Amino acid sequence: MNYDFEFRSRRSNVLSVNGMVAASQPLAALAGLDILRQGGTAADAAVAVAAALNVVEPFSTGIGGDCFALYWDSGSKQVFALNGSGPAPKNASIGDIKKAGYEKFPHFTGHAVSVPGTVAGWSALMDRFGRKSLAEVLQPAIQHAMKGFPVTEWIGSGWKLMESRLLRNSVDEQVPKHLQRPGPPQESGHEFLLDGHAPAVGQIMRLPTLGETLQAIAENGKDYIYEGDFAFRLCEHVQRYGGWMEPSDLAGFTAEWVPPISADYRGFQLYECPPNGQGLAAIVAAKIANGFDIASMDHCERTHTLIECMRLGFAEALRWVSDPKFTDIPYDVLFSDEYIHAKRELIGGEKTVKHIDLGSTAMGDDTVYLSVVDGEGNACSFINSLYMGGGTGLVVPGTGVFLQNRAALFSLDPDHPNALEGGKRPYHTIIPGMITRSGDLYASFGIMGGYMQPQAHLQVLSNLVDYEHNPQQALDMPRFCLNINGGDGVGSDDPGGEVYLEKGFSFDEMAALRRKGHRISPIGGRQRAVFGGGQIILRDSNTGVLTAGSDPRKDGCAVGW
Repeated sequence: MNYDFEFRSRRSNVLSVNGMVAASQPLAALAGLDILRQGGTAADAAVAVAAALNVVEPFSTGIGGDCFALYWDSGSKQVFALNGSGPAPKNASIGDIKKAGYEKFPHFTGHAVSVPGTVAGWSALMDRFGRKSLAEVLQPAIQHAMKGFPVTEWIGSGWKLMESRLLRNSVDEQVPKHLQRPGPPQESGHEFLLDGHAPAVGQIMRLPTLGETLQAIAENGKDYIYEGDFAFRLCEHVQRYGGWMEPSDLAGFTAEWVPPISADYRGFQLYECPPNGQGLAAIVAAKIANGFDIASMDHCERTHTLIECMRLGFAEALRWVSDPKFTDIPYDVLFSDEYIHAKRELIGGEKTVKHIDLGSTAMGDDTVYLSVVDGEGNACSFINSLYMGGGTGLVVPGTGVFLQNRAALFSLDPDHPNALEGGKRPYHTIIPGMITRSGDLYASFGIMGGYMQPQAHLQVLSNLVDYEHNPQQALDMPRFCLNINGGDGVGSDDPGGEVYLEKGFSFDEMAALRRKGHRISPIGGRQRAVFGGGQIILRDSNTGVLTAGSDPRKDGCAVGW
């Protein structure tokens, strides 16, 4: 069959009242729905979906990565934020990176591995808001890993791109010989390959080593990952590829509940997780956009205005987002009416804002996002990731656990708030979203995709509020994406910066945006991955009806009962 990644979808919304799950792979969505039907909460179902995605979309998410969540508790009518991201090893240092001969942070060596927070996040979410045990919610994932599953279309195309990284035969940053630990090679990428190759779309794939690890977590809880033999094996493998990880870095790790940050947008309240996540970019951009009459603008003017709001939001995020335990983040200034008004005044209708330094950093677009609302009105907006596809590409031998490369998002500038330090959490791209209205849940939503995420949050928020789109319409709309990878730099002669536009923008609109100073690059086909993939579930507070949409840019769906 031919796969051209145009996805000519004409999807309708999915409606239900007893519960809803939306995820990027149907088998994973059904795993969550089964848990809801068995009396589980949105928290229980979210972990079931996340674990299943670890199996059926293994290079995007999993045990060796990090997670964040926003949870709406229908009883207290509050939004709670969970930070399931881990820090750099205590011995990590910029000096060691420089001594190893790297001018930029390496992405595919042991240096890029930070403590994986996923399982601690799963555990914390269920301990506070769940009714089921880990053993119950992990069963669907374990079954898929042991018995096998057919590889889906979009996931299969990404799996093919992972071959060389799994085999470690064409990785850009190999560990210098003098840093490699002695001993036989411990390559384990073969666990995710069939005869040295990625499985084809439609081929049955089994991941028994990952299934065994999930079963051990089901039986022993999160301590299986952070204590004992698994922790030792993880550290040994990371050190073999130049990293610093020690068992003491993993011991006793727990996820953290933190207050969310929020912005008012035309009477709707947008919630994000606070730094070290980049939700700050979406909050600042939404606050700036709230001062414009977006609904009255034509498509071109609206796009220009949101791009400018987003660029200003990113300027603040790339300056300030870091581990708040190491740096005080000046929320009282950043969120003040005076500061936001001053930023808004920079935006004009005819020309782009000049001299915004967006820095230069890597784009990562392999993540999973899922949303769950249960029949009681509790909601979980949940995101889980390895950062780049397969993270470092390192797999703890015999376990099926990919190790993330989140530490590569640290700065090597010792004066930057996000500078690498031992025990510090890095800038994080993954952010779940949630919207309330008049004190009730309105939407549990999110869009995965590296630096696309706050940009998509802003665009979807505007689609839902300014255009009164339903969830599927809000996701179907063509998106823009600022290329943060190639920031303008202070004093740039091209102040607009590169902006990717998805198919759906007219030639006249693209030309008009170019005249305003934006460098426009139309994007189609497989490259559309830069625009991410999202899920939205709305809840009618009067009737309890749930309305969901699922992004046609992914293999997934929304399912309800």
